Amino acid sequence: MEQISVLIVMVAALIIPIVMARFKVSNVPTAVAEIVMGIILGKSVLNIVSPNAILNMMSTFGVIMLMFLSGMEINFDLFKRQPGKKRDSKSPVSLASQSFLVVIITAVILGSILHFIGLFSDVFLATILFSTVALGVVIATLKEKEILGRPAGQTILLTAVLGEVVPMLSLTIYASINGGNAGRLWLILLLFLAAIVLLHRFKQPYIWFNRISKSTTQLDIRLAFSLIFILVTIAETVGAENILGAFLAGMVMKLLEPTEATKDKLTSIGYGFLIPFFFIMTGVRLDLRTLVTHPQALALIPVLIACFIIAKLPIMFIYKRRFSPRNSFAGSFLVVTTITLVLPSLTVARNLHAITSTQSDAFILAAVVVCLIAPVIFNSLYKLEKADLIKQRVVFVGTNTFSVPVAQQLSRNWYEVRMLTDSAENYKTYNSEVSALTYLPELTEEALQKGHFFDTDVMVLAFPSDKKNARLAVMAKKAGVSRVIAGQNAPGRNREKVSALADIGVEIYNTFNVQISVLRSLIETPSILEMLTDTDAGLYEAVVRNQRFFGRELHTLPFIDQITVSRIYRNHQAISPHGDTVLEEGDHMIYTGERAAAEEARRQLRRRN
Repeated sequence: MEQISVLIVMVAALIIPIVMARFKVSNVPTAVAEIVMGIILGKSVLNIVSPNAILNMMSTFGVIMLMFLSGMEINFDLFKRQPGKKRDSKSPVSLASQSFLVVIITAVILGSILHFIGLFSDVFLATILFSTVALGVVIATLKEKEILGRPAGQTILLTAVLGEVVPMLSLTIYASINGGNAGRLWLILLLFLAAIVLLHRFKQPYIWFNRISKSTTQLDIRLAFSLIFILVTIAETVGAENILGAFLAGMVMKLLEPTEATKDKLTSIGYGFLIPFFFIMTGVRLDLRTLVTHPQALALIPVLIACFIIAKLPIMFIYKRRFSPRNSFAGSFLVVTTITLVLPSLTVARNLHAITSTQSDAFILAAVVVCLIAPVIFNSLYKLEKADLIKQRVVFVGTNTFSVPVAQQLSRNWYEVRMLTDSAENYKTYNSEVSALTYLPELTEEALQKGHFFDTDVMVLAFPSDKKNARLAVMAKKAGVSRVIAGQNAPGRNREKVSALADIGVEIYNTFNVQISVLRSLIETPSILEMLTDTDAGLYEAVVRNQRFFGRELHTLPFIDQITVSRIYRNHQAISPHGDTVLEEGDHMIYTGERAAAEEARRQLRRRN
């Protein structure tokens, strides 16, 4: 009978996404669908699956893997302060921190109200449950909306990260105090110390692992599971919850900077095999038949749904400081989504006999309901703002007959272009020819910071003076500009300077060499030059930024039949593409095709989720 139950759960895990795709159910998170399926299979409805040793073990592995992958989703770059930039009270980090503080205060008030009216006695546990956010569901929704890398998406994401990390730490403290281990609470510091040691221990060896790994060893995956079991074991030894150890393992793995292929393999193992067991078995364990016989528990469900929503809605007043009222409300409603941490929290509470099974079922049903409605409301209400639609930003410093035509062409396509000059004469000459030209008499660091010219993706330094370009290039890299392109028209006389610029990541161009290359192409291969300048078909380049295509083989791209890929550059090394070539983040793809198809391919490849 145990094997039959395992088989039924595995078949259900296979059928659920197929049915959702067949009937185009896109607004409901897969996790919620799996819980609903578990309710149908369990004692609440059909009673054909019951918990057993195998299913309980797989469910435990599932929640551990879920927490591990959640830890890997944190983007630590968002917490880094850019050099030379002051702290912004409207930055994603600031808004998210303020928002979650409001959530904590509201959750405490709601927990106290429930205690006062006699519906739920444990204020601490209620605060933890009402403040949790389902990070995995939020990430999936933001990815589908294609705003994960935008200011609004980053703000919502960081709020969700806090809504998973802080309640998780609070749950560990709660379990220690109620489990009689309060005196050993300080031992939890050993868990964080172990995570730091493991990070430093594997930082350099991990690079070596990638070089020697092969299909029969999969060292990256072995390391990931070693981190999981080491930190989970330490967590349970020092009295912390195993999910905290798994979450820290995910953070360590993220900081080791795994390749997209590694992330894809771990995600496949998690969401393709282990995690469905956890969600389905959560539904199986629900006893709705008993729940309906308890009027007090039934009365608790709508109250809990309201509490889950009310605890997060005040966030919209924080979000409104930067975003539109409509999107602020939609964003706050997405943060209402809560399921992943609620489930292990209730498991801990039941094990400590701090909550009855009926109350636990009421909390789970309330969490399922808000998880159903929150993403739907967000997707229905959220409208892309100007900040969400920004193309790649380019700043040209220096106006001349070389830079202005390039800026004009880029402005019509995929870039938001600004130009800057320190020449009053050039400003008068070109001001009517470009849409955003600024005149600054002195190009000092302070003036550039004040004008937000370092807030760009690419800065092109196009002065005739190599010395001026070099000085500004160093200044821009120091200010945190990711790509700096500087003109050096006499590199032979300044090899040391050019080499020094290259060492700090500055890209060098030489207008004389460009002109020679074009003339030679016109003589030797006129068809290539014709292709480059053709208005209907041409040679295109796109950097792969879309997470949908990381780890995918070239022949699986949805637009591959409309373009011809001629070369891929990875880490400045040329790769001859084949159908089974696996794309990685940052690959530079060179391809040809009709303009409409080529531009659509470039839009999809470069789109940040």
